[in-house]
Amino acid sequence: MAKRTKSRFNVSPATGHSVNSFMDPFAVRLKFRGDLSFFLKAKNARAAVERVLAEKSSVKDVIESCGVPHPEVDLILVEGQPVDFHFRLDRSCRVEIFPVSLQPDLFPGNRLQTRHLTKFLADGHLGKLVRDLRLLGFDVLYDCHADDRQLLELAGENDRALLTRDRRLLMHAVVRHGYYLRSQEPLEQTVEVIRRFDLGGLFAPFTRCLRCNGPLQAVSKAQILERLEPLTKIYYEQFRRCAQCGQIYWAGSHFAKLEKRLNKIRSQCL
Repeated sequence: MAKRTKSRFNVSPATGHSVNSFMDPFAVRLKFRGDLSFFLKAKNARAAVERVLAEKSSVKDVIESCGVPHPEVDLILVEGQPVDFHFRLDRSCRVEIFPVSLQPDLFPGNRLQTRHLTKFLADGHLGKLVRDLRLLGFDVLYDCHADDRQLLELAGENDRALLTRDRRLLMHAVVRHGYYLRSQEPLEQTVEVIRRFDLGGLFAPFTRCLRCNGPLQAVSKAQILERLEPLTKIYYEQFRRCAQCGQIYWAGSHFAKLEKRLNKIRSQCL
């Protein structure tokens, strides 16, 4: 009589998928450095996180099973050696995970994220952040009615960083660049983005339309005279117009308020 072969039925903790496997379970110990502990449960924030696997798994899947989106991960060391997101874990090992901000001189040729990006895509809950970034002159696509599918399509088609407070959205493989905003306060969020993408020396205030994101161009008063209110015609001479939507801007009574906002952002970025 033929010998019956035992099979084992496992569920991968990294992917959640059921698999048939003859691999013995093995333990992976993950240490999240810097502010990546933000994404962990409070009890695990400082300690190493252990995952017991029953199949070969990509290190990206295992990291994200801990709640850390891959766009937040800039360096992965397995037993002290750098690997990329596709590296397959198949035995017990130690894994260290670093954010962009920590030890940029460590394995500089193996970093996984782009430090400097100036184009962004924001999800529908970040309207005030979008206004701040556009005020500073940065290119930010934004549609408050866009759903997740539309955001992911844009993220996949454009070389833009996705800004969101939805960590599951950032975990989609199509997202190449992104950032999860820690704060819920718009001014603090603006400072976070400036620091993460090293934008401090790239401010170009009042060069982008706050309404549609188009570039602003100088326009003569005579060209837009019929669109101006009577007092605006009398007291103002310099104007800019959006090349996309035609919105007109000038240094009116609102200008001092916007400058105060800009100065506050600058002071917090020092």
